[in-house]
Amino acid sequence: MCGICGFNWNDETLIKKMTTLINHRGPDSNGVKTFGDFSIGNARLSILDLSIKGNQPMASRNGNLWIVYNGEVYNFPQIKEELIKKGHKFESHTDTEVVLKSYQEYGTGCLQKFNGMFAIAIWDEEKKELFMARDRIGIKPLYYYLKDGKFIFASEIKSILEAGCVKREINFQSMYYYLGYEFVPAPDTMFKNIFKLRQGHYAIYKNSSLNIEKYWDLKFTDEIKDEEEAADRIYAAIEKSVKRRLISDVPLGVFLSGGLDSSTVTGFVSKLYPDKVRTFTIGYDDKTFSELHYAKTVSDYFGTQPNILMIDPISPEDIEKSLYYLDEPMTDLSTIPFYLICQKARQQVKVCLSGEGGDEMFLGYDRLKAAKLNKYYRMLPSVLRRKIISPLILKLPDQPQKKGAINMLKRFIEGTLYPEDAGAMRWQYFLNPLIEKNIFDNGVRQNISFNPFEPIYYFSKNCNSSLQADRDIYVDIKLTMADSVLMKVDKMSMATSLEVRVPFLDHEIAELCASIPAEIKMKKTTTKYILRKTLKKYDFLPESIIYRGKQGYSIPVKNWLRGELKGYMTDLFKSSPVIKENFNNSYLDLLIEEHSSLKHNHNHILWALINLGLWYKKFF
Repeated sequence: MCGICGFNWNDETLIKKMTTLINHRGPDSNGVKTFGDFSIGNARLSILDLSIKGNQPMASRNGNLWIVYNGEVYNFPQIKEELIKKGHKFESHTDTEVVLKSYQEYGTGCLQKFNGMFAIAIWDEEKKELFMARDRIGIKPLYYYLKDGKFIFASEIKSILEAGCVKREINFQSMYYYLGYEFVPAPDTMFKNIFKLRQGHYAIYKNSSLNIEKYWDLKFTDEIKDEEEAADRIYAAIEKSVKRRLISDVPLGVFLSGGLDSSTVTGFVSKLYPDKVRTFTIGYDDKTFSELHYAKTVSDYFGTQPNILMIDPISPEDIEKSLYYLDEPMTDLSTIPFYLICQKARQQVKVCLSGEGGDEMFLGYDRLKAAKLNKYYRMLPSVLRRKIISPLILKLPDQPQKKGAINMLKRFIEGTLYPEDAGAMRWQYFLNPLIEKNIFDNGVRQNISFNPFEPIYYFSKNCNSSLQADRDIYVDIKLTMADSVLMKVDKMSMATSLEVRVPFLDHEIAELCASIPAEIKMKKTTTKYILRKTLKKYDFLPESIIYRGKQGYSIPVKNWLRGELKGYMTDLFKSSPVIKENFNNSYLDLLIEEHSSLKHNHNHILWALINLGLWYKKFF
C-alpha cells in the first residue's frame, strides 16, 4: 500500500514535498523521479517483497515506462507466470513489477486481468503520456486537477494542494450534496477544480488533455435461481477471496465488530490462516451502540486473540485529525472509531481484513427493508398518509437509544416524503425540504442547483436492470460505497500506515451476486437471506450471529451533541467563517434547540456542519 502523486512539469523540490505530505500512506521508503516535462513520486508501505527492489518509482527494463502504484493485485503470481512465458524477466517479487509489465504487454487491457484494489499511474517517457487507473469497485482513491495547462494527480487532495497553482475554493454544489448524503459524490470533491477518478475507469493524459474511459461495470443477469447452488457458490467465492487476501510478508489481523460480515471474514481467516488470528474490536459504555458481546461470541467460537478498544466521547482533536486525513468532510459516524481501531491494530499488525461490502453485495441495509415496506404503506390513501399519519409521527420526540421503534418509525416516514424514483437511498438522505429551504444563506443559494437526487438518477439510469431492487444495489455500490464507505476505510487506515483488505469487494463476488435474483438475496424483509442461508448450511457461525439484526458500527454522537459536545458545537458555529457566511445562523440555533430538547434528531445535519467547519479550519 502506498501514496502516489505527480504533475506535468519538472520540479524535484515540489514532488518531494508532495510525496512527504502523504508519507503516512507509505513510511517505509519515499522515491521520486523527474523527467523533462513530468514528475512522479511514491511513498511506499512495503507488504510484499520488503527489499529495496520493490521501491518506487519503478522502471521498465528499457527505461521508457515508470510506475507509481498504490494497492494490491492479489492474482499477480498467476499473471507473472503468464508474462514469463511471453519472455518477460523479473527482478523483484512484487505485484508492482507485474502491473508494470502487464501494461507493457497488454496496454489498457491489462486492467481486465487484475484482481485487487489499486490506483495506478504509469508515465511513458517515449510517448509523453500518463496512464492512470482505479480498481473496479473503487477501494483505492485517485484525485486529479486539470486547469490552465497544469495537470496534477495524487492519492490525497492535500498533496495536490501543495502545488502553488491550485487555488483553494469551495465547490458549493458539492457542499449541498454533502449535507444531504454526508459525503461528496464523484467525480467532484469539496474543492473546486479537484476531481475524483471514478471507480472502474482509466484515464490517458497527453498533450494537455485528459481522456477518461470506463473499463468495467456491474451487470445484472439473474442466472442463479436455485438457492442451494447460490449458497455453494457464495461459500466457495468468499473462501477464495479471503485466501487471496492472506498473501503477505508481514503480520495481519481482522476487524471484528460482531456483525455478520466481520464475523464471516473472521471465520474464513481462522480457517485459512496458519497462526492464531488477532481480532480488533470497538466497545462503548452505551449498550445500545456496543456490540462487544457479539464480538466475544465470535472470538470464543474461533479461538481468536481478541483486542478491545473502549471509546469514550470523542475529543475535538480526534475529529480534526480524521478530517485532515479525509481531505474533505464525510460524516459516516463510524469514521473516527475506525481511525482509532486502526491505530490500535497498527501496533501489532501491518495488514487487516475487514467486512465492508457485505451489505452492498447481499442487501443488508435497513433502507432496503424500508423500500419494501413502503409498497404496502402506499396502499393507504394519499390524504391519510400526508395529512394525518406523517404529521403525527414526525411530532413524536426522539429517543436517546440508537434505533428503537419510535426512532425507526420517524425515519421511515421521513424517507416516504421523497420522490419514489430516488429508490432506497431516500432513507439515507438527510437534508429534508424544510431544512433545505431554511438553512442556506441567500448569498450562497445562487451557487447551488437544488436537485438533491441527481447523483442517484445518474447511476440508476446506467444500470442495465429495470428492477428497482437491482438499481438500489447498483446505486449503493457505485455511489455510497465508493465515495463514503471506501473513502473512510482507505483514509483512516492509511492515516495509521495500515493496509485494510476487503474480501467481500472482490469483483468476482460482486459479479456472482449480480447473477443472483434480488428476491433470493433479500427474502421478504429478511436482509442477507442467501448469505445467512449459506452460513447456516455450512454450520459456519453461531446461530445468534447468523440471525441477528444489523446494528452498525457508529458512535452515540446524537447524545454527545446534547451533552459533552454541545458547547463545542455552538462555539464552532459562532466562530467558523464557512458557517457564518453561508448558513442561516438563527435557523441553526433552532435546530440545536430542537435537538437538545429531544423534539427532533438533527444529529446528521449538525454533525455534518461541525465537520464542515473543522474542514474549513484545516484547509483554508
